[in-house]
Amino acid sequence: MSDYLDDVKRYDPGADAGVVDKIVKHLGIALRSRDSSLVSCSDPSELARVREKWCEKKLGSTNQAGADEVIARVCEEMSGDRNKNRVTFYYLVAKYMGKLGEL
Repeated sequence: MSDYLDDVKRYDPGADAGVVDKIVKHLGIALRSRDSSLVSCSDPSELARVREKWCEKKLGSTNQAGADEVIARVCEEMSGDRNKNRVTFYYLVAKYMGKLGEL
């Protein structure tokens, strides 16, 4: 858990450990595989999956274009990381959508 929190704090120094823990629990077994623990911003199907499974289902977003804008923003913000940690990616998406308090 602390590795995930440390990675999130690179982007949000005031990150809430409880929120990060909830994201880790939500992702569960997906974090065991290196491939599924990372987000590929160059894969359109991956980004669609983030929008559908995270933004729409978990965060309750009904604005598809807005979710796509937030995902693009996070991709840009994390562009310096070759391997984009899924927990950090999801945290930032929730933050920019104003949904951290609802997790």
